[in-house]
Formats: sequence, C-alpha cells, structure tokens
Amino acid sequence: MQGSSSSSRHVLAILLIILQFTSSIAKTFSHKPYHTKRNTEYIRSSCTTTTYPRLCYRSLSIYASKINTSPRLIAHTALLITFRASKSTSRLMRKIARTHRLKPRVAAAMADCIEVIDDSIDELQKSIGEIVRIRRSNFVLIMSDLQTWVSAALTDEDTCMDGFSGRAMNGYAKMMVRKRIVKIAHLTSNALALINNYASSQILD
Repeated sequence: MQGSSSSSRHVLAILLIILQFTSSIAKTFSHKPYHTKRNTEYIRSSCTTTTYPRLCYRSLSIYASKINTSPRLIAHTALLITFRASKSTSRLMRKIARTHRLKPRVAAAMADCIEVIDDSIDELQKSIGEIVRIRRSNFVLIMSDLQTWVSAALTDEDTCMDGFSGRAMNGYAKMMVRKRIVKIAHLTSNALALINNYASSQILD
C-alpha cells in the first residue's frame, strides 16, 4: 500500500509539472509581448501615410523589434530594404543582358536602365550613410539631402521604365524588368514618405 501511495504521489507530481509547463508555453504563444504589439502598430500607423501601405507594412513589420517606435529607424530600415531590392534588380538585369540574345533596341534600353538604376543605388546608399549622422545641429540640412536623393532615385526608376515602353519592347526582358522596377519604385516611394514623416516629426533618437 505504501509503495502504491508513493507511486501515486510521484505520478501526481509529474502531472503537475507537465501542467505548469503546458500553461507556460500557452501563455508564451497566445499573448504577444506588449512592446511587440506596440512596435507593429507603430509600423502599421506609419505605413498609412505611404502610397503603398500594404507593401510598406509587409516589408517592415518583420523588423518591428529593431524599429521600435522610432521615425528615424523606420525610415532607415525602409531605405535599406529598397537598397537591397535595387541591388538585386541590377544583378538580374545584368544577367539577362549577358545570357539572353536581346534585340538591339531592347539591349540598348537594358543598358540605359542598368545605368540609371546604378545611379539610384548610389543615391540610396548615400541616404543610408547620411541618415545615421543626423544630429540636432544638422537635422534640416541632412533631411533636405535625403529628400533630394530619394526623389532622384525614384525619378531614375521611372526613367528606366520609360525606356521599355512601346509594343516593340514586349517580351521576357520587359516583363522581368518591369516587375522588379515597379516593386523598387513602390518601395522607394514608401521610403520617401517615411523620410518626409521623419522630417515633420523632428524627433532625434
């Protein structure tokens, strides 16, 4: 009897441990930490001011813990995402130009597009380097530079697409370039809107 009682107590103890563990896991997964909810809501709210809010939220929400509720960090992250997408697009265009037998007009448009996208990449890179240097003493000057450079990057992307207009440009190259350029143009537009929000906030962090 004593052995049976001891065994029952042992089983009960194990069941209690399992119950406590299960309860702890359930709490972990059923409730997001307050700060995470706050960060993602901040991103959602900030993205409502952009031209493409769904793309904005989708691209930035995975960086919620990094962005926190900082106007500078959300603009900085948007620039980084746009820069990486632009670099990837530039590599793709070079690959298409190298591996596909393009018609002369398409090849010329591709070469022009690669050139202006590389200009766009340079402007985004300068913006990323400058946004981390913002201080109260240089806030207005740097914000003006950022707005100028990112606006120029957006113009470059539009110029690239202009070169692929017209029926004669139909085909694989146009389809692939258009798809990528449209996306980075939307990302650039969103980044510019978030930079403008930062300029209006004048919050240093």
